[in-house]
Amino acid sequence: MRKIKNPYTITEGYNCFGCSPHNECGLQMQFFEEGDEIISIWEPKDHFQGYGHILHGGIQTTLLDEIASWVVFAKLKTGGVTSKIETQFKKPVYTNKGKITLKARLHEMKRNIARIYTSLYDSENNLCSEGFVDYFTFSEEVSRKRLRYPGYDAFFEK
Repeated sequence: MRKIKNPYTITEGYNCFGCSPHNECGLQMQFFEEGDEIISIWEPKDHFQGYGHILHGGIQTTLLDEIASWVVFAKLKTGGVTSKIETQFKKPVYTNKGKITLKARLHEMKRNIARIYTSLYDSENNLCSEGFVDYFTFSEEVSRKRLRYPGYDAFFEK
């Protein structure tokens, strides 16, 4: 597994709910590359629960959306915006039972729409939620100008 750097941490005004390490209210996700997948190991905190130590469905969907964006950055080597999210909740995810694992990989490209398969596993490796996130992707040039995309090399140590 290869660690992915977060090059946005030096961007002025950066406070992403999903991946900023400095957003105290956020998810503070970190990412790794393994084969064609992007992986994140994340430990839920109690303030992200919906009911009875169950991770809120909106937070689960946000986790899946965020990891999908890193597929766009690190695998497709560009930027994009979410255009559609489909999430299926299969089993409860508990906030008090340890770390969870998220995975994402490109499922298909149709023109500039990346369809990304995402999955969330509990600490016992049970599939708890999965879905597809569709990203409208831009050319690298447009991503650099409009989305502050720093380029593929910025995500990995040299």
